Amino acid sequence: MHINLFIHGRGHHEAAWRHPGASTRPLTDIAYYVEVARKAEAAAFDSVFFADSLGLGEDVAQAPRNWLEPLTTLAALAGATSRIGLIATCSTTYTEPFNLARQFASIDHISNGRVGWNIVTTWLASAAGNYGGQGAPSHAERYERAEEYMKVVTGLWDSWSDDAVLDDRAAGRYARLDGLRMLNHAGPHYQVAGPLTMPRGPQGRPVFVQAGSSETGRRFAARHAEAVFTAQMEKATAQDFYRDLKRLVAEEGRAPERVVILPGLSPVIGGTEAEAQRIHRELNDLTDPEVGRQRLSGRFGGHDFSHLPLDKPLAPEDFPDPSTVDAARSRTEVIVGLVRREQPTLRQLLSYLAGARGHFVTTGTPEQIADLMADWVQDGAADGFNLMPPVLPEMLDVFIAEVVPLLRRRGLFRSEYDGAMLRDHYRLPRPDLNFVAGPQERLVKGAST
Repeated sequence: MHINLFIHGRGHHEAAWRHPGASTRPLTDIAYYVEVARKAEAAAFDSVFFADSLGLGEDVAQAPRNWLEPLTTLAALAGATSRIGLIATCSTTYTEPFNLARQFASIDHISNGRVGWNIVTTWLASAAGNYGGQGAPSHAERYERAEEYMKVVTGLWDSWSDDAVLDDRAAGRYARLDGLRMLNHAGPHYQVAGPLTMPRGPQGRPVFVQAGSSETGRRFAARHAEAVFTAQMEKATAQDFYRDLKRLVAEEGRAPERVVILPGLSPVIGGTEAEAQRIHRELNDLTDPEVGRQRLSGRFGGHDFSHLPLDKPLAPEDFPDPSTVDAARSRTEVIVGLVRREQPTLRQLLSYLAGARGHFVTTGTPEQIADLMADWVQDGAADGFNLMPPVLPEMLDVFIAEVVPLLRRRGLFRSEYDGAMLRDHYRLPRPDLNFVAGPQERLVKGAST
C-alpha cells in the first residue's frame, strides 16, 4: 500500500485552522512543514505533496488561504529530509516549460532523486487575472496546451545523455558536446530551443502525478501519469475509476501496474466511534456555511448558489451541467453525483465538502480506518491513499501512532524504505532516455566523442 501525505494548511477540514489540535505556527514558517514532513518520513510514507493556487480566494477573511510557494518549499524540505518523496503542483497553463524543467531538475538533483510533479491545467479566473488578464482558457484549450507542454519538458529533460558529463580535469573536458542536443521545438503554443542548462536528474525526470478525473483528464493521465490522485466519495465509484483508468493506460500501450492510483482519504479518528463523530461535529460547528457557499460557487466557475436555502434537499438540476463547466470539471462531476445519490440539503453538502473539498471523509476507530484502507486496496479501488488529515498535526500523529502499526501487522505497509528515490517507493522504473542526437541536433555540429 502506498501512502502519500497531502500537506494543506493546518489540515484539510475547512475549519482546521481554528481547532486546538492544529499547529499554531504561521503558514509561512518553513519549520512547520519541516516538522510535518519529518513525521511522515519517520513513518516511511512514500511522499509528501503540496497543492497550489495562483489566485487568492475570496474567503481569505474567514480562512487561511496563503502558504509558501510549493517548489521553493520542496527545495527547503530536500535539505531537511533524506528519503521521503517530494511532490509539488505546478501549472502548465501559467508556467513556461523551460523554467519548470529547470526547477524540477534542480530539485531532483538537490534531493538525490525524490521529486515528483503534480501536473495541473489551472482553471481559476483569479489566476487568469494575475497572468495577463485575458480570461481563463477553456477546459479543452487547457489540455491541448498541456499535451504540447509535456512534449517540450520531456524533451528538455532528455536533452543531456546520461554520460554527457565527463568532468575530466586532467584533459580539460567537462562535457561531451555530442551528449547534448538542441530541442528546437516550434509548436502552436511554445517555441523552445534547448538544451536544458543542467544534466539529467537522478530519476531521469520527475515522477509524473496527475489529478484530473474528467474524461479528458483521464486520457491525459493514461498517456503521462505515473501516480494519480483522485477524489472519490465512495468505494463503488473508486472501483469504477480504478478499472477505467487502468484500462485506458493499457490502451495507451503502457503497463497498468506502472500507474499507482491514490484516492484522497480524510479520516477523523477517535478511540471509539462516538469520539470520532464528536470530533467531526466539533470541526463542522466551526465552519461558516456562507464561506462554503462561496467555495462551492468557485468549483462551478462562479455559478450563483445564493438563492438555494440551506435546509432544502438538493437535486442535480440545482447545479450547472458539469460538461459545461470550464473550472475543475472532475470535482463538479463528483459533487453532482453525490447529490444525485443522496439528495442532501445544501447545509449537509457544504458540511461534507468542508471536510476535504470532495474527497472521501470518514470517521472511526483506528481499526475501522485500517479495515477500510485494506478493503479498498484489496478490492480493486486503490493502490494506496493520498492521506488528507483533517487537522495537522494532531490527526497525522494519531494516524501514525494508531493506524500505521495495524497496517504493518497485516503486511500492507512498509516498516522502512527499500530505496532512496521516489521511483523506488512507487516501484517505478527510471525512464529510458529518448536521446537520438543526429548531426543536425547536436549542440555543435561535428563534435567529437
